[in-house]
Amino acid sequence: MSTHINAPDGAIAESVLLPGDPLRAKFIAETFLENPVCYNQVRGMYGYTGTYKGKKVSVQGTGMGQPSLSIYVTELFKFYNVQKAVRVGTCGAIQKDIALRDVLLANAACSDSGLNTMRFNGLHFAPVADFSLLKEADSQAEKLGLNRKVGLCVSSDMFYDDKANWKLWAEYGALGVEMEAAELYTLAAKFKRKALAILTVSDHIVLGGETSAEERQTSFTNMIKLALETVTSPAV
Repeated sequence: MSTHINAPDGAIAESVLLPGDPLRAKFIAETFLENPVCYNQVRGMYGYTGTYKGKKVSVQGTGMGQPSLSIYVTELFKFYNVQKAVRVGTCGAIQKDIALRDVLLANAACSDSGLNTMRFNGLHFAPVADFSLLKEADSQAEKLGLNRKVGLCVSSDMFYDDKANWKLWAEYGALGVEMEAAELYTLAAKFKRKALAILTVSDHIVLGGETSAEERQTSFTNMIKLALETVTSPAV
């Protein structure tokens, strides 16, 4: 057992989906996994393991923001031998050619966080996705008929950005803003694991508009299917 995950050895699969919201972790487990077992409830951050099409898969809530995700992903990699970690979350679009409910496959992540500034003593690390996961997710999205784009995301520490820094990120080609992918990719590099962020566009920062609760649920379901098909594929 680790400090924040109350799971015995062998309780967590090598492939893990990472929603920020622990209640979404519960929803994923109960909706998509066969025979799900809850292995963690510490601080209400639910974790479950079950099977998807006969293959063992876990789902672990990470909380909001990079510091929170960093705790859970570090423990999953360091103490539970997780090999493939896929973030499943939402983002705000910052390009006009992206629509609500589109799926973004983040090939890399910019960030305004101080985590890597401290970690690399002022040097600039480039957090990137695992190519095999990225390639397979794109292939599976094609099979599922999902509108998706592959490109750069921004992992921001600020949800309410009074300075509208998204405009600068957009100028340099970023597709959407979220809060966790950069730290996930950095930790995957450190521990030599595979990681990918799959994001559903829940609101449009440039054009305005947001999905309803019902629409977000439908889009979320599509994203989860994509993530599960990706991590259980023999190609990765």
